[in-house]
Amino acid sequence: MKKPLKFLALAALCLSAAGALAQAWPTRPVTLVVPFPPGGGTDTGARILAEQLGRKWGQPVLVDNRGGAAGQIGADIVAKARPDGYTLLMGNIGTQAINPVLYGKLPYDPDKAFAPVSLVAELPLAMMINPAVPAKNVQEFVALAKAQPGKLSYSSSGAGGGPHLAAEMFKDATGTYVLHVPYRGGGPAISDLLAGHVQLSFMTVFEASSQIKAGKLRALAVTSDKRVAALPDVPTLAESGLPGFNSISWIGILAPAATPRELVEKISADIRETVAREEVKEKLAQLGAVPLTNTPAQFAAMIDKDRKRYGQIIRERHITAN
Repeated sequence: MKKPLKFLALAALCLSAAGALAQAWPTRPVTLVVPFPPGGGTDTGARILAEQLGRKWGQPVLVDNRGGAAGQIGADIVAKARPDGYTLLMGNIGTQAINPVLYGKLPYDPDKAFAPVSLVAELPLAMMINPAVPAKNVQEFVALAKAQPGKLSYSSSGAGGGPHLAAEMFKDATGTYVLHVPYRGGGPAISDLLAGHVQLSFMTVFEASSQIKAGKLRALAVTSDKRVAALPDVPTLAESGLPGFNSISWIGILAPAATPRELVEKISADIRETVAREEVKEKLAQLGAVPLTNTPAQFAAMIDKDRKRYGQIIRERHITAN
């Protein structure tokens, strides 16, 4: 009986130590890694959340942009970071649900590298064109693309990301051929759309609403099943002749896999409380996001569900990262 008693005592001690760690944390700045360049939806959401969490925790939350390889570089940094809560990942549907299916090999094990913490927001996408393109709605753009197959191009935040898949789903549904030009993030992709180097982009309303409202870009539709509060006059693709079309992105926080459960739960609770504040919800909604949080278990289940869903889409449409 002595060994079981010693084991139970040791387990209780470990749990107590983990609880104390969670209560004391953080005692120094926290780094929030964004696996994309500045300017995209994931980056914008990270900066809003970082500012608010910094106030709550009494410690700076530093946004560290580590773009490249469709988010794999930044994700790998967090996967290999010390599991102490001081290095977190602002992941999205691309890094967590799509990359593991699209890429044959990742520098980390997507099933074991991360501890999901909480969803932060859903991000509907907007189908946007440069105003120089002579199309006022989805039907006119489809006709234009069909009249000159391969002559029009679209930018994305990276091969295999949510915007890339949404555009490929659109092409498949409309029978159009539009060239794909991948970038290393949403910011650069929108910059070249604004400059007229490409004609079309599917990007989150979150990262493009200001340019749309200023008339610098023309939104033809949104990809969610409902209209977006930030762009109430823009129809959904389902309303525009593509019934059932629904493809959105999301952003959420993850920690290195071995982070103590009590600490993961604390960070998750703090995120849920922060995003629930009216000022934060209003700021996110004004930019086109849908504020939405969940528990670590719920977030893990959501990632798994989306990975299966997009895996099926990728296989059925023969989508590649090229």
